[in-house]
Amino acid sequence: MKNQLDIKSTVIGFLSAALLIAIFSFKSSNTESGGKFQTDVSENGVIILDTESGAYIIATDMTGYHWTKGNFANTHQISKDNTRGK
Repeated sequence: MKNQLDIKSTVIGFLSAALLIAIFSFKSSNTESGGKFQTDVSENGVIILDTESGAYIIATDMTGYHWTKGNFANTHQISKDNTRGK
């Protein structure tokens, strides 16, 4: 039995390899660094941000655990500082 490599088999092999490399190189759009929620803790307080909707909650007074809800779109529209209370 003689093994012979023809052009058709070579092209199919290269295309199959290219397809496998392309499939494994694509990443899902949900695998971003940071995830859906991000937090930031500092000496001034804590903020938890929903990166998909723009909603956030802030705790500026860590002794009373008073949380203030907000949304970046609404805050920008009315130009109001939500950390100062209501």
